[in-house]
Amino acid sequence: MKLYNTLTRKKEEFVPIKENFVTMYNCGPTVYNFIHVGNARPLCVFDTLRRYFIFKGNEVKFVVNFTDIDDKIINKANDEGVDFTQITERYIEEFKKDASGLKLYQYETINPRATEHINEIIDFISDLIQKGAAYEVNGDVYFNIDYAKDYGKLSHKKLEDLISGARININEIKNNPADFALWKAKKEGEPAWDSPWGEGRPGWHIECSVMAKTILGETIDIHSGGEDLQFPHHENEIAQSEACNGVAFANYWLHNGMITVNNEKMSKSKGNFFTVREISQEFDLEVLRFFLLSAHYRSPINFSREVMEQTKNSLERIYNAKTKLEELVLLTKESEYSGEDKEYLEKLEKNSKEMFINSMDDDLNTADAITAIFNLVKEVNTNLNEESNKKIVVDSLNMLMELSNVLGILTMEEEGIDEEIEALIKEREDARKNKDFARSDEIRDLLLEKNIEIKDTRTGTKWKRI
Repeated sequence: MKLYNTLTRKKEEFVPIKENFVTMYNCGPTVYNFIHVGNARPLCVFDTLRRYFIFKGNEVKFVVNFTDIDDKIINKANDEGVDFTQITERYIEEFKKDASGLKLYQYETINPRATEHINEIIDFISDLIQKGAAYEVNGDVYFNIDYAKDYGKLSHKKLEDLISGARININEIKNNPADFALWKAKKEGEPAWDSPWGEGRPGWHIECSVMAKTILGETIDIHSGGEDLQFPHHENEIAQSEACNGVAFANYWLHNGMITVNNEKMSKSKGNFFTVREISQEFDLEVLRFFLLSAHYRSPINFSREVMEQTKNSLERIYNAKTKLEELVLLTKESEYSGEDKEYLEKLEKNSKEMFINSMDDDLNTADAITAIFNLVKEVNTNLNEESNKKIVVDSLNMLMELSNVLGILTMEEEGIDEEIEALIKEREDARKNKDFARSDEIRDLLLEKNIEIKDTRTGTKWKRI
């Protein structure tokens, strides 16, 4: 498999540090509000990469952190007159609801919190001070940018260019205007922890370096996030981690492209800012996940209601193929493979599974991988019917589910339905048997109001969320 490494600006063969074992760290949310569609893209993209590694027989240790101490969190807590932990607990729980809808927790994900690692952060900063890579001023601790001789190697810009692009307060007492905070002295109304430099709290960049080291080790395979994090966040992570540990921080840096909304940059001021929760009121979040994977992850992608409707319809085509195959499993008979059966399966293997794997091996090209799934759907719709061999129906269904699972789709019906809806479906079936078609139609309408569509087939009543 080849991945585009932001560090080298080229595709490289992916070779993990330990054979068949991959360590991944993806920058997670700052938990002071609901996540928005831009936050969802790296979460879905790099969860898909994790799934693909598992598909290829690897074990994956996957970390998505929670930044649970930050200016925005403190400000929101002060505005509401509550302890900051009430804000973080609330939005961690809300994140988990959205993450469940986006199918992010099918496999184990480690979600460390910065406040759980204060002692390790203090030790890390102390090591940097001892090495001469950091210094203390009036209770604040700054990283000494001059210590990092290759600073800027990720963003590929000169230090003077990076300094001009950074948000620097000229009133700060720093050796170099590009030096960044590792520890911030306590201010009135802020939470704080004891440290050798007085009460204070960690800076943003140091949190990820410490959590990655503590959980995954000094050098990790893959560090990922949105391209907006390249500078200063990821650049600063590299500088402080490599200064402290004396080894490479991450061997592969992966960054996804940004999202526009109706071809404009997403921003609250423009009124085109959408949270995942808002989107879930109109679309199942599996549709959002499918949309986010419909373009190559490094390319920008444009979000709009029209595109989401198109995505919903495309996903429905795949669901329809799944339903057809499930029905044919019940209606077909098993026999030995014929020449035509073998030819069909060979074509399916080449134009679907091999294409899928080749696409994913080429820098996680999910757009082409989706095309491979639609090739499978086309073959199913064109070639399979009640006269087909049950064996190739089962093979086709297994392939469809195997490939779709890598993308995290075709899972809606697996979630099941609540008892009330289940009872309505049963009542409708009884009404049909008793030829009470008025009640049957009434229940169908009730189910539609609950976003459940039903279809009567030879093998029974089928349902799906809409």
